[in-house]
Amino acid sequence: MDSETMQPNNRNKEDMSKALKRTLVALNCLLLMLGNTGGPCLSRLYFKGGGHRQWLLSWLETGGWPVLFIPLIISYHHRRKHDSSAKPYFMTRRIFTACSVLGLLTGLDDFLYAYGLDFLPVSTSSLLLTTHLVFTAIFAFLIVKQKFTPYSINAVGLLTVGAVILGLHRSTDKPANVTKGKYFMGFFLTVGAAALYGFVLPMIELTYMKARQVITYTLVMEMQLVMGFFATLFCTVGMLINKDFQAIPEEARQYELGEVRYYIVLIWSAIFWQFFFLGAVGVIFYVHTLLAAIIIAMCIPLTQILGVIFFHEAFSSEKGVALVLSLWGLASYSYGEYLDTKEKERAQVVKERETEATEVGDHAA
Repeated sequence: MDSETMQPNNRNKEDMSKALKRTLVALNCLLLMLGNTGGPCLSRLYFKGGGHRQWLLSWLETGGWPVLFIPLIISYHHRRKHDSSAKPYFMTRRIFTACSVLGLLTGLDDFLYAYGLDFLPVSTSSLLLTTHLVFTAIFAFLIVKQKFTPYSINAVGLLTVGAVILGLHRSTDKPANVTKGKYFMGFFLTVGAAALYGFVLPMIELTYMKARQVITYTLVMEMQLVMGFFATLFCTVGMLINKDFQAIPEEARQYELGEVRYYIVLIWSAIFWQFFFLGAVGVIFYVHTLLAAIIIAMCIPLTQILGVIFFHEAFSSEKGVALVLSLWGLASYSYGEYLDTKEKERAQVVKERETEATEVGDHAA
């Protein structure tokens, strides 16, 4: 029977040891963390050095999707060694359609984030993006039926208060040459990007659940490749309309850090953002949506520190309060998830014992 035999709601049937699974989980967590810290910092460096093309920066967030062909080709050749009739891909038309829609939504999310970052410090942007945990919790409840707990409700409240504090105390945070109107535009665009990504994450998990086939990590990479392609296509249309492709050479020549470094920033930005998206879908595949959301929130302090060190951003008391509230919300959410996982494990053990006892009773009869 083919390794991708149709089986509904089957997310993780790959034959692997626990050690290998832990390694892959750790690898995807690392990719997610690298992308979630390096991506925003490189994007901010692009703007700080004189770049001002929001569609270009949006394009870079998913433009590294062709990199995924490397592991996919290696995986295909590995399968061919064991089965000469192995298929070059596992994706069905059903999954392709879902991923294409999610890719377009991701492209829109990229643009909202890039446009907002043009008017905000990277430290403020990273704090506002933690509100995606709020939206992820809400949409996960509505879409994949993940329940609210007192801990998740507490986290939602804390993160919301933190965002409100940042919005009310703009005077100490607004970058030079950014008007009050543009600051608020960046503020709401960034929150909008968080809301949209909070919707996309559980939709990815729903796609796994409704796939009607075994979901392997190879298929996860195929899904990310398709989502990256359509997200990049969405941003390419924006770049064509805005004539960004024609403007790149001139912008490179005028870049404050130099023409060569301009292209280095663009290339590494694309690579780090690809780390982010690949790590996110990998964590959702091996664990669940909420862990991906929690890891993204965990990177806040590191991004804050990088913003202060490399961009000399002011760390105001309001940011400090918002950071504490964000970390408190993260701790609350994480503890709630820990208790929920333990409860599920206990319930599973009880169920297995009851099943064994029933089987023993049936044999005795």
